[in-house]
Amino acid sequence: MNQVSKIEPEGTAISVMTPMDMLDRAVSQGADIVVLEKLMGLQERYEANQARKAFDNAMASAKAKIPTIFKNKAVDFTSAKGRTNYRYEDLAEVAKTVTPILAEFGLSYRFRTTSNVNEPVSVTCIVSHRDGHFEENTLCAGRDDSGNKNSIQAVGSTLTYLQRMTLKAALGLAASADDDGKASGSDDGGFITDAQLRQLTDLAAEVGADVGKACRHLKIETLADLPASRFNSAMAALEAKRSPL
Repeated sequence: MNQVSKIEPEGTAISVMTPMDMLDRAVSQGADIVVLEKLMGLQERYEANQARKAFDNAMASAKAKIPTIFKNKAVDFTSAKGRTNYRYEDLAEVAKTVTPILAEFGLSYRFRTTSNVNEPVSVTCIVSHRDGHFEENTLCAGRDDSGNKNSIQAVGSTLTYLQRMTLKAALGLAASADDDGKASGSDDGGFITDAQLRQLTDLAAEVGADVGKACRHLKIETLADLPASRFNSAMAALEAKRSPL
């Protein structure tokens, strides 16, 4: 047990003795070293348990305030395998969204990385609370040698990707309709491009459309999550809201 209740006469408040109280009393009574070591171990376990509870409470409070992360980047290219088209949130966007909220509840994060020769790149995200408890998770991946990257850029690209993914995993977060890394071929056409997003946003503002209501009707989080195959119909629907001259 971490705490011991002292029995008081009926009608008086019951005080709780912590392991530190017990240790102080043992020292004052001249207890032997074996007893003191056991009480010190009990105190350490008590403090660790209290820190874990504080961490869990802080994480629950922070997650309740962290909004859906905006996917601020787009990938759209065509190769021999077909069209690849998706949106994602970069590490800067994730950090900008979560860091102030985590700090509000005494939480912080850091990364530990390894990149040994002929071994996968490894990133560990460590989320810590100011009371001392921390938790970590690790992901590994090969160097990103896509495109025309040199060896250093290949490592850097993988590190950035793994930092983003381990942070999201550590916090239990997801971007709106998270589809990072999913190649969209001819079946669904992927999501709208940045240019199409600007067209929709500008037209919505021009005709005075309620974007939030439109997104709920389309069953998407934001306009950026609109499938490319539905772009023309969405534009037509907005045009239909234009007031006649």
